[in-house]
Amino acid sequence: MEDFYINSTSQEESYDYSNITYNYTYYDSYEYYEKIYFIMYVVTCIISGVGLPLTLVAIYALYSQVRNDHVAPIYVINLLITDLIQLCCFIVKVATTEDQLINYIFFNIYIYCVTASIGFMVCVALERYLVIACPLWYRFRRTIKISVVVCVLVWILPLSFVLMFNSSVDFNTYNTISSVLYLLPLPLFIFFLGGVLKALSASISVPSDEKRRIVGVLVLVLLIYILLFLPRIILYLADGVTSNSPLYRLSIMFVRFSPLADLTLYVFMRKGIIDKLLSSVCCCRMDSSDINSSSV
Repeated sequence: MEDFYINSTSQEESYDYSNITYNYTYYDSYEYYEKIYFIMYVVTCIISGVGLPLTLVAIYALYSQVRNDHVAPIYVINLLITDLIQLCCFIVKVATTEDQLINYIFFNIYIYCVTASIGFMVCVALERYLVIACPLWYRFRRTIKISVVVCVLVWILPLSFVLMFNSSVDFNTYNTISSVLYLLPLPLFIFFLGGVLKALSASISVPSDEKRRIVGVLVLVLLIYILLFLPRIILYLADGVTSNSPLYRLSIMFVRFSPLADLTLYVFMRKGIIDKLLSSVCCCRMDSSDINSSSV
């Protein structure tokens, strides 16, 4: 009995110590995730506060170009509209409403707008590609009516993602299917950029400053997709990555930065400062190539 009492006491002490260790570990992890959520909250507030007024100004400025019969900004305007809705969803999120129905509705709206924004990025890249690769076809076929039809289709197609998310499809299956579909624009962006670079020298009807802007837009769209969207897609396809993982949370923040990154497309659509910047970069490259050739 005495031996049993000693063993039981030591077991109880060991059990109490393990509980204390578990509580410390749980407390430390809780504090860690609290810091992560706080940082995400602050960054989301900054994105919403900065992006909302700038996006409204950019949409208004690009709308004036559409009235002057410029087709290209139509896709950028729709892209900025999706960003505007995303920013509104961020405001609802940081408001920390306790109504689960409202959170659920705005989460579905957010998924819908993120998908639509990728679609409009493809439209912007395709339109810029046609200007260089098929200038005659683009000149005679481009109309605001065709652009409006394409925009309507891009707004309708993301509904399938939302319906699939709210259906009885398993969540892992949904992540796999959506990730594969989200990967489809990557080869398109690479093809558009490669086609433009290949056909750049043969295009005579397009001015040199317009060529520089077109290449800049294609490079920018590809960078936005690779840096902001691709990490999230890769983590969706990866196994063993939980929703509490720091990488998972970091990929969420990358996607939330996309509305601010899309504003740079507005800069490339405007003539002026960006033309001087791109021309100076091209001149520097030409000077360096001349120096290298002379040294040889």
